[in-house]
Amino acid sequence: MEIRIKTDKPYTVYIENGILEKTGEIIAQFRAKGTKVMIMSETNVFRYYGTRLSESLKKAGFNVSSYVFIAGEESKNMKTVMEMYEALTENGFTRSDIIVNLGGGVTGDMGGFVAATYLRGIDFVQVPTSLLSQVDASVGGKTGIDLPSGKNLVGAFHQPLCVICDPETLKTLPKEYFIDGLGEVVKYGCIYDKELFFDLETGKAFKNMAETIYRCVDAKRVYVEDDTKDTGRRMILNFGHTFGHALEKLHDFKELSHGRAVAIGMLIASEIGESMNITKKGTSERIRALLIDLGLPTQDKFTLDDILDATALDKKTFGRNINLIFLNEIGSSLIHKIERNYLILRCKIMQQQKIRNNIEKN
Repeated sequence: MEIRIKTDKPYTVYIENGILEKTGEIIAQFRAKGTKVMIMSETNVFRYYGTRLSESLKKAGFNVSSYVFIAGEESKNMKTVMEMYEALTENGFTRSDIIVNLGGGVTGDMGGFVAATYLRGIDFVQVPTSLLSQVDASVGGKTGIDLPSGKNLVGAFHQPLCVICDPETLKTLPKEYFIDGLGEVVKYGCIYDKELFFDLETGKAFKNMAETIYRCVDAKRVYVEDDTKDTGRRMILNFGHTFGHALEKLHDFKELSHGRAVAIGMLIASEIGESMNITKKGTSERIRALLIDLGLPTQDKFTLDDILDATALDKKTFGRNINLIFLNEIGSSLIHKIERNYLILRCKIMQQQKIRNNIEKN
């Protein structure tokens, strides 16, 4: 399966079982033999797929080197990026050469950022190996790194040459990471594809993962093509992320993974939406039930007040206002501008109502 992403720099997303072995052949469409390729990867993924990818590239005539960093969100910082720059300079990379990112969202974000900024921009290819990166992070051209004060606060928009997605790599993905990726799959069901949400509820979505990945990428394509720079409709892709990123920050990017944080964030957003009569009543309970069924969390040790405080540096904050993504209902979404002070007030009212409801139940 192939999806063409028609941004200012169009590219194709290839989704096929076993396509990892064809990576060199695909990239050879864009570069001549002898081109230098740097594989950017992390310790866990490179152990499984580094040799296979390198052999595919060498077979296609590329001059291959690699940089491997310690796996984990904690590595997504300027120190690792500087080491990546050094690896490129030591191997004599020029603007005609290519970076190939092999791994999950952390690898794709950092490797893409390095590609966007090294020599003011060189080409790169995404080879996502986690569910989260296959359905979301590898597509759309967002690249970046974390700062101590927040997630993805430094970055650039830089579209890849192509994305090569092999669902078979999910077989070596630990269960906890697969579940984490489901947070983003649920998001696409919530904001765009109500049939996908239903298929997740019934389990049908897991019978053909290539098809499920395709549906998520195709949904993202709609928003990316319409709003490449994330200043308008594309913000809808951040459903659950304002609160999710705040939670990741509160956990110092260590204890709570991205997909799990987004899961909690989606539930918070849907509850607030219902309290404001924007979201159809009962939507949050349906989301809660699905998250529980999939093994995703619905609450956290930090309070809603803590989470709201941590959203202050969110990229969707503009002065006193913040753009929140709400659902009308499952499969339909909107951007809603709200004053932070009013949001805090609404959340207090919502919490008080929850307390009253619990008292009445007991």
